[in-house]
Amino acid sequence: MSVEADPGTGQLGDEQAAGDVVSALRRHGVADVDDSSLTRALYSTDASLYRVVPEVVVRPRHVEEVEAVVAAARETGVPVTPRGAGTSIAGNAVGTGIVVDLSKYLNRVHEVDPQTRTARVDPGVVHAVLQKSAGQHGLRYGPDPSTHTRCTVGGMIGNNACGNRALGYGRSADNVAALDLLTGTGERLAVGRDLAVSSPTLERLRAVVASDLATVRTELGRFGRQVSGYGLEHLLPERGFDVASFMAGTEGTLGVLLGATIDLVPVPAARHLVVLGYPTMAEAADHVPAVLPFGPTACEGLGARIVEVYRAAKGPSSVPELPAGGGFLYVELSGDDAGELAALGERVVAAAGALGHRHVTSPVEQGVLWRIREEGAGLAGRALDRPALSGWEDAAVPPEELGRYLRGFEALMEQHGVHGVPFGHFGDGCVHVRIDFPLDEPGGTAVYRDFVTDAARLTAGHGGSFSGEHGDGRARSELLPLMYSDAAMALFGAVKHVLDPDDLMNPGNLVSPQPATGESPGGQSLDGARHPGGFGARPLDEDLRGQGRGWEPGLQRTRAGLRLLHDDGDLGAAVHRCTGVGKCLADNRATGGVMCPSFQATRDEKDSTRGRARVLQEMVDGRLVGKGYRSPEVHDALDLCLSCKGCVNDCPTGIDMATYKSEVLHQTYRRRLRPRSHYVLGRLPLWARLTSPVARLANLTLRVPGLVHVARWVAGVDQRRSLPTFATRRFGRLARSRHAPTARDERPRVLLWADSFTEYFSTDAGRAAVDVLESAGYAVEVLRRPQCCGLTWITTGQLDTARTLVQRAVEQLHPYVEAGVPVVGLEPSCLSVLRSDAVELTDDPRAVAVANGVHTFAELLERTDGWSPPDLSGTELVVQPHCHQASILGFEADRRVLERSGADITTLAGCCGLAGNFGVEKGHYEVSVAVAEHQLLPAVRSAGPGAVVLADGFSCRTQLDDLVDVRALHLAELLAGRAAGPTGVR
Repeated sequence: MSVEADPGTGQLGDEQAAGDVVSALRRHGVADVDDSSLTRALYSTDASLYRVVPEVVVRPRHVEEVEAVVAAARETGVPVTPRGAGTSIAGNAVGTGIVVDLSKYLNRVHEVDPQTRTARVDPGVVHAVLQKSAGQHGLRYGPDPSTHTRCTVGGMIGNNACGNRALGYGRSADNVAALDLLTGTGERLAVGRDLAVSSPTLERLRAVVASDLATVRTELGRFGRQVSGYGLEHLLPERGFDVASFMAGTEGTLGVLLGATIDLVPVPAARHLVVLGYPTMAEAADHVPAVLPFGPTACEGLGARIVEVYRAAKGPSSVPELPAGGGFLYVELSGDDAGELAALGERVVAAAGALGHRHVTSPVEQGVLWRIREEGAGLAGRALDRPALSGWEDAAVPPEELGRYLRGFEALMEQHGVHGVPFGHFGDGCVHVRIDFPLDEPGGTAVYRDFVTDAARLTAGHGGSFSGEHGDGRARSELLPLMYSDAAMALFGAVKHVLDPDDLMNPGNLVSPQPATGESPGGQSLDGARHPGGFGARPLDEDLRGQGRGWEPGLQRTRAGLRLLHDDGDLGAAVHRCTGVGKCLADNRATGGVMCPSFQATRDEKDSTRGRARVLQEMVDGRLVGKGYRSPEVHDALDLCLSCKGCVNDCPTGIDMATYKSEVLHQTYRRRLRPRSHYVLGRLPLWARLTSPVARLANLTLRVPGLVHVARWVAGVDQRRSLPTFATRRFGRLARSRHAPTARDERPRVLLWADSFTEYFSTDAGRAAVDVLESAGYAVEVLRRPQCCGLTWITTGQLDTARTLVQRAVEQLHPYVEAGVPVVGLEPSCLSVLRSDAVELTDDPRAVAVANGVHTFAELLERTDGWSPPDLSGTELVVQPHCHQASILGFEADRRVLERSGADITTLAGCCGLAGNFGVEKGHYEVSVAVAEHQLLPAVRSAGPGAVVLADGFSCRTQLDDLVDVRALHLAELLAGRAAGPTGVR
């Protein structure tokens, strides 16, 4: 039976049918079946412009469950959409029926065979995981999309993904040896170049191609990046009827991939990168044909605007030196001899006609340049005055046409009043671009349709393909008749009819099933011109998701917590920064990233930055998640957010989930009863101040077994956690008891701002800081009255009180900043409040001055003339930067100070897992420990005897003390010579 769903709400017209599909799935033995509104919200979009709420999501644990899913679909008539990492840009991975997440469990590398240079993998294996396994044998998988840290191999094959180095290694279709395939008819087929398979289905497929060989030979496979439509050229007799390669790029419309055997290539011994500068991107494109004869493995185009967005986000020193120009070509040469590559690089320069050039041979510097290129999609989305979106995203033309195409494309954008930032795989003629379509404005949808239709005509006029690697999906399938003849479209429909006659597999994408005989479903417009439509593709302007502006006014009116300066105060626009590129799904430790610790611990989409953003977007939309800030789905998604702020720095689109969580908690509990932990942990500095006079008695009391159990319960603390010990003498009093600076003191002044943790708990770090600063020649001052920054109130969403505390801190610190006295903080999380959160809580202009006038301990020391760190040669340091150091403050100054000390340094990435109140709250213990086990605890356990663990964050030190009985040091303690004693690994 046929079941239709409302794409806005995801509610089926026949509720009984909705229950039928869930029941059928379970009856067929599928274990992980989830039709909750939370999960349906998580999977309602991919990295495209489309929002389609599924009826149910399944996560098969083995391939037999995939077979069961298709059987249930055939029984109920509910469509199936296979999904990998959900990074599809054309709407290929969303559907109204059953979304099959193949990444959760079917994600193994089963075998790497160095002899045949192949690997046998599950469809959900992440590209980076495969590369790691293959790399142990000196091999690699050739195609490498910019999403290689999280995209799945099955998804790559589904879309015929290519990436930067497809120029040298080919597309996914060119690297498929064999596939284990389940068709839309439920038939399981093993296909591949070395497999002789006899099947009536395959014979019918062969007959379809044989019925019109001339069309296949003349319209398909004309150039390397012709990815649009079905790759029927692989089924030609002279190509050996290669069904496995043909299936690449079919976008889940013909079947589900159960497994793959893929080709591997040797890892080159050397890479030489030539960066060429040109006045414009179009002029860079003009010179691509001159570069290609030198056999580069990659030839990428990148504009200066994207580079500047990256520089603005990461800092002035984040971008290596580049030649002059407004557009750049990265030309990568690979081989076994570095000298030969250098000589070849000079020949490239001589032929390239560039304004300037650079030869880059350092792997580290090459890595940074490639990272800028890989984050191009996210960066391009924020390079214009309004959000730039996917839509017309990866068209390709023959490389010799690229310069002319780009000029025509720029003229087309001007004609339609839109703007874009092109970049892409210029050596293959493939152009990526994000465009500021005004979808939330009146008539915006018509602007979108008109533009992409005209862009399709422009691309076809240059002999190009609407898709060069991402597939057609919902974004381009309707346009295929502008690129292909009716005869070719009829062949596509006939192929669909052979493998998926009931249109169950990802319907609405590419074509609907059409019998091989009979009239073509195409048509002519009244004036006889070719027009799109009529082949079963879903209209490209249906199911477009908004961008959050003009969202539900009842929610917007009540929002008065944080200013959200980067999004003009609009939470809807803020959460729609997420475009679904999914960097938060990746293990970002290799590049020093923090995002997203909870996902790394649970591997659950709801615990990723993207998943949380999706649920918040649905809250803004209001149709599926309908109770606003108090929606259970919203709180379920935000529960395991550690407020680490890793996404602020690591997410290319600038998501700040910690801020959004604070806002949601603020709105949810305004004038309402809060969780117990908010009253205790969320107000910890208040209780610490009140307890300080009786700290000894409090510490003794909290050691009594029965009392400490009650105290944990009252505070909402997990019973497996220890409670912090109060300092018996506050830091401020200790500091003032020393020789205080006088009016005649000629030493430069510095204010050591004692946060609440330094003041009431970790006074050792404060005392050590005074020692170091005085030895560096400073007259150290402290505030007469300690002032909290409001951190714990911010993280628990008590923003009215937080605003008051921040305002007081600004009032106390501003006179010092105005007088040119540096203000130094020791606790990274509190210092980051002054650097970033203060201006979000108050519009007092003094907050901006304070944000610019506060420094980390290392930042001040590094700029102090005549100061040098102690000689720590021979000392092994295991360094855990606090999340807010990595994300807000920056860790580079600390790194440089430590390197000057001569110590043997291992700097860790990621979160410690405690994250303030998060890790001690009841219900978070297991995830907190799992986050710590991701890198921190293994690194500490494997450190040598006598190694010193360095952690500036009070939370990080508490986590280490709690879980592995290690007392970590603050940088101030290390530099003051406090490493002796019960510290480090034991």
